[in-house]
Amino acid sequence: METQARPTANSSPLSLENSVKPLRIALLGYRSNPFSGGQGVYLKYLSEALIGLGHQVDVISGQPYPELHPQVRLIKLPGLNLYEHKQPSKALTFRQFFKPADVLEWLSFLSGGFPEPYAFGRRLVNYLKSERPEYDIIHDNQSLCSGLLKTAKLGYTVVTTIHHPITFDRDIALANTPDWGMRLLVRRWYNFLNMQISVARKIKHIVTVSENSKIDIAADFGVHLSRLTVVYNGIDFETFRPLPEIPRIPFHLITTASADQPLKGTQHLIPAIAQLVDEFPNLRLTFIGSPKPGGVTQQSIKAYALEDRIEFLHGISTQRIVELYASASIAVVPSEYEGFGFPAGEAMACGVPVVSSDGGALPEVVGDAGIIVPSKNPEALAAGIRSLLLDQPRCNALSLAGRARILAHFNWSTVAIQMTDFYAKAMRS
Repeated sequence: METQARPTANSSPLSLENSVKPLRIALLGYRSNPFSGGQGVYLKYLSEALIGLGHQVDVISGQPYPELHPQVRLIKLPGLNLYEHKQPSKALTFRQFFKPADVLEWLSFLSGGFPEPYAFGRRLVNYLKSERPEYDIIHDNQSLCSGLLKTAKLGYTVVTTIHHPITFDRDIALANTPDWGMRLLVRRWYNFLNMQISVARKIKHIVTVSENSKIDIAADFGVHLSRLTVVYNGIDFETFRPLPEIPRIPFHLITTASADQPLKGTQHLIPAIAQLVDEFPNLRLTFIGSPKPGGVTQQSIKAYALEDRIEFLHGISTQRIVELYASASIAVVPSEYEGFGFPAGEAMACGVPVVSSDGGALPEVVGDAGIIVPSKNPEALAAGIRSLLLDQPRCNALSLAGRARILAHFNWSTVAIQMTDFYAKAMRS
């Protein structure tokens, strides 16, 4: 266990309607990559917004670690990080064979499982028992590990965020995996869902990030709607902003869809592009992300002869992403499902006209400030893109409307105030 030293606490006053004393909050992340996926993004911005209200915030995280505000203390609970290890089968040192969490994580990984949430929970309980830190709230970020129930028994008030039920990820992955052997591997990997569903049914206070996720969690996890509170995510609209000095490139599309993850809908975007190239010979698509070598995305691009029209950019800075948005004519979000939809919100904040599927909560984010088409439908996606390529005045209107919608509805400061109210209710119950 390793910690960063805590700097002087923020002394700014709480900007809350009701008087609430500053809270001692621990945010949990079993993995918190700051550059891919929403978990590290959520921890970064929520912790910073809570600090802005005068709360004291620690982030307790496994690897990869998040990037945090200087006034947020990072407490590291390192796991084996086997997905980054060159030789996972040789990852355990002699001493680690005497640590149950490490052995369980290693054996589960080697057998095709995803053990990180469970192993993180064991390490969390060990840390809390040995250090006995004082927290008013311990807020889990969708590990839904069994350690949370033991944490509550230690006397802590425990709440959790469920961004969306991962049953959707599993079912979409199975639907896109025709080989029976691979389907068995998919089911094995998602076996951790049994733990998550069980824990979700026992945690008293759950926050989620959209009305759509609230309904889906209740249905798939068997959690009563009364135990679910919606607090929309914010968007960093100061970082993700228009750059009028950068000219937009005509017929240049951009997407941040994870290239080989069926949930993100790339399998529908590639054929949609193929339908448009004859009509728009200058059409180009930039992916922020990278495909697996020889994977389904590369195979699809080759099958449609789109190699010269599609580029992939990976590991680039946030500023470079903002610049790419500024040069793009349209942002495309083809996801089959999103619990919230950061890619749509960030594109809108940059003033890029958005064509989005209606997967999950995307309509709640996009609203009437973008083009929304049915998910899993390449023809509808192509039609939505075509409509904007042929209508520059509408592009200009959606550019302004998208930015305005984000400013009005998705502010992290508002998130922090709503979350503080949620914490106060949890502490009273």
